[in-house]
Amino acid sequence: MIEAAGKRRYEEVAEALRRELAEGRYKVGDRMKPERQISDEMGVSRSLVREAIIRLEIEGLVDVRKGSGTYVVRLPAGDTEDPRGDIGPFELLQARQVLESSIAAFAATTVTKADILRMREALDMERRAIEEGSGDYSGDELFHHLIAEATQNSVLVDMIDELWGKREQSPMWERLHARIFDVSYRGRWLEDHQAILTALQCKDPRAARQAMWQHLENVRQTLMELSDVDDPEFDGYLFDSGLVAAAVS
Repeated sequence: MIEAAGKRRYEEVAEALRRELAEGRYKVGDRMKPERQISDEMGVSRSLVREAIIRLEIEGLVDVRKGSGTYVVRLPAGDTEDPRGDIGPFELLQARQVLESSIAAFAATTVTKADILRMREALDMERRAIEEGSGDYSGDELFHHLIAEATQNSVLVDMIDELWGKREQSPMWERLHARIFDVSYRGRWLEDHQAILTALQCKDPRAARQAMWQHLENVRQTLMELSDVDDPEFDGYLFDSGLVAAAVS
């Protein structure tokens, strides 16, 4: 079991894997154990293992090959910890899930007609980007920003903008997306956004909270599935569906 000791949880897992490399558990060229096996042995979620392996990949210790697995390309030599303390992409999504679901619920009580019209424009931007095959996610980001603005609370707006800023500056987030080639999920996320907008239009806090929570749950599960590099015979442990029920009850 990995215990947190003042570090991010994925850093603890990465350190344990680094130690295995340094102690000779693997040689250069070896395929590492599948994520599911590492997850079971360490007693941590598979998302933490995914983040830890991305960390090792950025450090140049492993090579991640789609449909094959993770291979050792270099053994650690000295301190390789990143002083910037990057945030794991799934940790970041979980923070957004907790915060933005509450913001959406509150926004449902304060949203104005002008807010709704601006959100519709943001979804139109997102729809055009998808139809054009563009890599532009500005409509997506704007939609989430506008929901925070609809609360009429500038502190909540700043918090949402900060989380998006962390995503844009994260090498780990960039490396995760580099593994993903199928972008058909964007259409499904647009449908999620429409469900959130409908709940806001109805001024229904419970429905808005649930729609936002489910949207970000869908985002996490999609990214887990599409960034999986292990052999197909290993099924994916995603996230505890019980969290959804607990959060929206």
